[in-house]
Amino acid sequence: MDPESFLYIAVSFFILGAVASLLPLKKVKDYIYLLPVSGSVIFGILSFSLVSGSNLNVFSFPISSIFEFKFHGDSFSGFFAILISVLAFCVSIFSIGYTSSFTNKGLFGFLYNMFILSMYAVIFSANIITFLISWETMSVLSYFLVTFERDEKSSKAGLLYIVMTHIGTAFIIILFLLLYGQTGSMDFAEIKKLSSQIPENLRHLIFIFSIIGFGTKAGIIPLHTWLPKAHPAAPSNISSLMSGVMIKTGIYGFIRISIDMLGSGPEWWGVTIIIIGTISSVLGVLYALIVNDIKKLLAYSSIENIGIILLGVGASMVFNANGLYLLSGIALIAGLYHALNHSIFKGLLFMSAGSVVHAAHTKNMENMGGLLKAMPYTGLFFLIGSVSICALPPFNGFVSEWLTYQSLLLGFQADSVLAKIITPLGGAALALTGAIAAACFVKAFGISFLGMPRSRQAENAVESTPSMTAGMAVLAVLCFLSGIFPGTVINMLSSVIGSLSGYNTNNDLLSYLHADNFFIFISDSSKEIGNAITSLSPVSIILTMIVMLIALLVFIRIVNRGRKITYADSWDCGIPSLTPRMQYTSTAFTKPIKIIFKRIYLPKREINISYLVKPLFVKAMKYSGGITPFIDKYIYDNVTGFIKRIANKVRLMQSGSLHLYLGYILITLIILLIFGD
Repeated sequence: MDPESFLYIAVSFFILGAVASLLPLKKVKDYIYLLPVSGSVIFGILSFSLVSGSNLNVFSFPISSIFEFKFHGDSFSGFFAILISVLAFCVSIFSIGYTSSFTNKGLFGFLYNMFILSMYAVIFSANIITFLISWETMSVLSYFLVTFERDEKSSKAGLLYIVMTHIGTAFIIILFLLLYGQTGSMDFAEIKKLSSQIPENLRHLIFIFSIIGFGTKAGIIPLHTWLPKAHPAAPSNISSLMSGVMIKTGIYGFIRISIDMLGSGPEWWGVTIIIIGTISSVLGVLYALIVNDIKKLLAYSSIENIGIILLGVGASMVFNANGLYLLSGIALIAGLYHALNHSIFKGLLFMSAGSVVHAAHTKNMENMGGLLKAMPYTGLFFLIGSVSICALPPFNGFVSEWLTYQSLLLGFQADSVLAKIITPLGGAALALTGAIAAACFVKAFGISFLGMPRSRQAENAVESTPSMTAGMAVLAVLCFLSGIFPGTVINMLSSVIGSLSGYNTNNDLLSYLHADNFFIFISDSSKEIGNAITSLSPVSIILTMIVMLIALLVFIRIVNRGRKITYADSWDCGIPSLTPRMQYTSTAFTKPIKIIFKRIYLPKREINISYLVKPLFVKAMKYSGGITPFIDKYIYDNVTGFIKRIANKVRLMQSGSLHLYLGYILITLIILLIFGD
């Protein structure tokens, strides 16, 4: 069967799922998610064939001499289709149980199917018109899903999201107009061929607009403001899709324009991306650490991981500008590998968090605790996702961050002084990010799942349904497999990199980056790496950990031989029994870090005291504290304030007076009579 047939069958499953959701049949709605499960499997098969070298050319439907709907697939779009397919498959299984209590399942099922289909449409778009329609469809459908619960919080989050995403779309439209104006074509392949004739200044402008346009969707700082509000407001299966793959369409669009079409550009392009990646990763994880809402924590963590992906992409652009093409390919592999990993472990974490919220009826970690006993499978999957996102071996986050480290530290091989400075600094920022991320997810798991329940809801929580557990289990297994078999992923990505402009062939790249199922070995005696050799073996790490664990158990058994082990309560200060109020809280856990980074957090506190007889007899004291989101305060508050002031002045023109409107018409007629010729 050819790739086009696979595409038509896969699309049919999603359209059938959307239509069937609207049928007035309750039993059909309960199992509607089996259709997107099937569709994502077919799309997955198609995606792997594209990565292997097949091409997809379908549905060229001209409307006029300019407007044409056209879809095309190559190995690069095939790689992002794999991300969507994997997560859509698991989230659809999860959704069978998760949506069972929804009141409007039919509408939700329709939006769900069309939302996934719109993401596929974005990455398979072959020209400007098709891309913009697909992009806008994806944004509008995700808006309706964010506001699906129709409460005040989700409405505000949805409004902010739709405003920000349309600001980004405006920049994307402008950059496409510039590309069309310079090349005379709307076809992506044709634009790529003619991009060399675009003047240098316009290339720089297109690059900047692509950062703003696609960066808004990806959630880079300071364009991230919608993300920590929209993800917590959306249903958790949608949060999983939005964070796992939708924000990656921003990464896809940026690479497609700035690297594939324009060819990477001068060195300052890459330096800019590294700086943005550094700021996003460090600030993202700092804000993730400080919040108590478990879904908001994961949303901020997505900003951090987008920053890590951009560190790899930016390093790739810097190396390309310095003529280090193979090193550039490795850095881009690191960035895309982390994009894949983030889709897997962030999808897992959002589904685990959704299970917790579904069972405990709260997103606030201060009201959780002790959930591991009630929800052992969910707790295990959240732990696997946490270990993966903290880049600890043998799980997948470790491999992609190791590759990113290696590529950044090898920046010393560049001739440029700027590259020698900026790439190691990016590596230092990545190290800091990793340390804070570890603290962040120790807090998330420890406060939520360990200790004693802090609320009645947490005490009464029960394990998720089998379908929800199965959806999470598949991603947990993938976290492990893509961590211990990195060679399979790297070999797949090397063919993707080979399809992008500015890089040597797949075979050249693989001769430099040796990877099989047991080792990654970077070595070369050329100028690019200067005889440096680095290697990684996840399997060896696992074997070492197993040996150390066995040795520890044997040591404990030898030391305790003949001794009787007595189990008792923890030290309790002489109090008969511990209570949940004596446990470490989420706020207390992050207090030392809040003090260390107080110039970033800008902490604020307020103490309200009421007196029986002032000032001697105090009736009650109330303490409240928090942080100041300085980007919102110093950027967005000022911008929105300025817009409101302008709007108030413009509003005078819309007074509701009929005489005034007739006056406008009279003035317009006079102007037309004067300048009509």
